[in-house]
Amino acid sequence: MEVNFSNAYIERCSKETETMIANESSSFLYQPITYLKEHKNEFIYVESILFEEIGVEGISLEVDDVFGTYDVMLGLKLQKKFDNVLREHLNHTLDGENSKFDLMFSQDDGLWDLNFALNYVTGFQEDMSIEGAFQLIHHYLSNLVEAVKKPTS
Repeated sequence: MEVNFSNAYIERCSKETETMIANESSSFLYQPITYLKEHKNEFIYVESILFEEIGVEGISLEVDDVFGTYDVMLGLKLQKKFDNVLREHLNHTLDGENSKFDLMFSQDDGLWDLNFALNYVTGFQEDMSIEGAFQLIHHYLSNLVEAVKKPTS
């Protein structure tokens, strides 16, 4: 599961205005993920070739103001025809009674808008680093895309 985000593009942004607060170096990723609970007005936006390879342009990670979960938001380049298998995979792989996700196909850009709580991904730990969180997100999304594209026999 070890993937390296040393060449990633990283921004800290304001939730309220969506403007960039700071462009960060990869060393920022060594911060604990709880950084987001201490800075609830911020979200982290990451672009990486590692995400592009699986059809994801960029990922935003923030703490949900109401539920306190670590929410992952992204656009996924998959055809609309994968709707049922996408939903099925998300339902079966996000653990937890309250595990919810939002999935909507955007005709405008041909992307799936996907939001889910990282807390319900197997392997999540509140004491992980931000880099560990993005490694887990990459691993989860890689498996999701692989499962969706796998031909059914």
